[in-house]
Amino acid sequence: MPKVLRILNRLIVGGPVLNATYLTKYLSPEFETLLVVGEKESHEKSADYLAGQLGIDYITIPQMGRSINPVNDFQAFKELKRIIKEFKPDVVHTHAAKPGALGRLAASVCGVPAIVHTYHGHVFHSYFNSVKSSFYINAERFLARRSSAIVAISEAQRKELTEEFRIAPPEKFRVIQLGLDLDKFCEDQPFKRKKFREEFGLQDDEIAVGIIGRLVPVKNHELFLTAVAYVVKNTTKKIKAFVVGDGETRADLENKARALGLSFTTHRDTAHLHPLIFTSWRSDVDFVNAGLDIVTLTSLNEGTPVSLIEAQAANKPIVSTRVGGIADIVSEGETALLADVSDSETFCSHLLNLVNNEAIRQKLGNNNANYVLKRFSYQRLVKDTSDLYYELLHKKVTANAVLR
Repeated sequence: MPKVLRILNRLIVGGPVLNATYLTKYLSPEFETLLVVGEKESHEKSADYLAGQLGIDYITIPQMGRSINPVNDFQAFKELKRIIKEFKPDVVHTHAAKPGALGRLAASVCGVPAIVHTYHGHVFHSYFNSVKSSFYINAERFLARRSSAIVAISEAQRKELTEEFRIAPPEKFRVIQLGLDLDKFCEDQPFKRKKFREEFGLQDDEIAVGIIGRLVPVKNHELFLTAVAYVVKNTTKKIKAFVVGDGETRADLENKARALGLSFTTHRDTAHLHPLIFTSWRSDVDFVNAGLDIVTLTSLNEGTPVSLIEAQAANKPIVSTRVGGIADIVSEGETALLADVSDSETFCSHLLNLVNNEAIRQKLGNNNANYVLKRFSYQRLVKDTSDLYYELLHKKVTANAVLR
């Protein structure tokens, strides 16, 4: 049985942890997998519960933090080498930037037969200044030369990484889209909708608009608040807007809401009479999606946003910025309305249009589930990944035989 060492930055709510934990769980018994994770930051929502639900044991390397720290990073590198020498994996598969750097270096030094890295997103723009971005791009080019294969989670992302940033030649890349367990977003929707809306005192004629994800700069939540303020001023409909998630920009976003004249409540309040609610983290995202009428995303940079896949599984219409792999997971004009990231006017107009027009909401929401269920099932993810591992291991065996 081939062995896989899977290295993830941290167990926090989001797409990478779903990808890594589903692969860890469902590649068994075909592959024996050991999962190694770094330490989450204080403002991030732990996804330990997901590992528990799937029955996954994992090793934590506390020094493998998000920020660059030469002392901690060297300690994490040494610990990864120790684990590799002890576990003797046939494949090392890394997910996200820091594990991708330390894990691929350690695997290369230790002579692991197959080294794979998945880009769930990237930090080449909208995160840092040009000097720092250039450093990361050159570092990734160096690491790509030590990789057997690189996984992009959308065709748009692959094109961006090969053509715009020239991380590696196209033949080194494979496109393997995310795979999720989406059944719960299709099941018991009337019950879940009723429960969520009762929790927040929503009336039947109130239109619930939401955005789901970490509160960090790249997610650009200020655009969501700007659009909500615009809609409130320009519609006769009753709306309630939900910011679902938490993170480092929470205080800034609350200040932005005040500056826009948007009164709000938080998850600590028992009554929700204002048009905006900061719910903090929720683990019942299937209930959230059932209760919402419109799901939005405002990111400056994305790989494949899980929130939009889940929204479509729940048959919800979408308003989003047109960045990263988003165009690969929605059908513009059929399941979603998109706006360029710099075009706040169009984004606001799209959201107002959906709020005012029930027929368009229904058109965009109808049969969304059919669009995503086959494309983004975890069963497809597992098969595609298994095929890649066997391809790389076969190449290694063949190459060794030729050398002999």
